[in-house]
Amino acid sequence: MFSLKADFEMIDLDQIDRRLLAILQEDATVPIAELAERVGLSQTPCWKRVRRLQDAGVITARVALLDREALDLGLTVFVAVKTGHHDEGWLTQFAAGASALPEVVEFYRMSGDVDYLLKVVVKDIAAYDRFYKRLIATAPLTDVSSSFAMEQIKFTTALPIAPT
Repeated sequence: MFSLKADFEMIDLDQIDRRLLAILQEDATVPIAELAERVGLSQTPCWKRVRRLQDAGVITARVALLDREALDLGLTVFVAVKTGHHDEGWLTQFAAGASALPEVVEFYRMSGDVDYLLKVVVKDIAAYDRFYKRLIATAPLTDVSSSFAMEQIKFTTALPIAPT
């Protein structure tokens, strides 16, 4: 069995837990009756397992995934940020400022040549320019480099869940 640490508590994930997670990652709206049938449980034990996974923090949220194009948000930009500041005060300021920008959909502190990497979703180049001006006002930055996605080849929110 594979164990995850959640809220200072180890929980064991068996094959049924993993199948539940795989199904829910694909469609969180699957009714409990269908979910139970697909993993070979009755409804109550299935519901209790899902509840346990939620309570332990393995399932962190259930959301609706939206179509960027339908919302006129067709431009994805990967923004690489370099800074000469590596103190906690600067990081707190930059992290709070960048995280507060709704166009930032992912934000990472990196190893290597780039200090931070942001995934930004906007309508077009003009919208990105407006975003850029707000980003550089969040904290002193040494270099900001933008790469515009030409085509999305793969997109998934599902994590690779290995069987036990």
